[in-house]
Amino acid sequence: MDSRLLVDHIPSLRRYARALTGDRWAADDLVQDTLERACSKWRLWIVGSDLRAWLFTVMHNVFVSQVRRAPAPFGAAVDIDDVVHELRSVDSHRDQAIDLQRCLLLLPEDQRAVLLLVALEDLSYAQVAKVLRIPAGTVMSRLSRARARLQDLMEGAPSPVAARPGLRRLK
Repeated sequence: MDSRLLVDHIPSLRRYARALTGDRWAADDLVQDTLERACSKWRLWIVGSDLRAWLFTVMHNVFVSQVRRAPAPFGAAVDIDDVVHELRSVDSHRDQAIDLQRCLLLLPEDQRAVLLLVALEDLSYAQVAKVLRIPAGTVMSRLSRARARLQDLMEGAPSPVAARPGLRRLK
């Protein structure tokens, strides 16, 4: 195994992990776990196939596994919208970056993953479908819904769930 092949993809793995998790430390852990899994499963990669897509598939699978087996949070979780008045920023450009990250984290995980892989990592619909193991049509549908929802969130539109009391989102 030539480690240079993996090293070339670390920046894009870190970028996607950071956007996916919303936390620098969790993103670094996710990248580390991804690289460990990739090294231990190296023989499963088919030489000549798209290594980048394979690494994103490994990362997606590691992330989903971590989310599934994560213990219940210790104490109560804090919603960023409940403490937004306590947050301060230096300038408006930073405010927009924080708002974008907050809005990305408010998207459903399946839509966020598709949006990040297409827009941030510049993967094709076919590559995203392969990484997430979903049909290409589903990629396009989720991407369309993610873009529309992100625009609504950035413009301050209320959450469809919050707008209708008594209803909650089911998977």
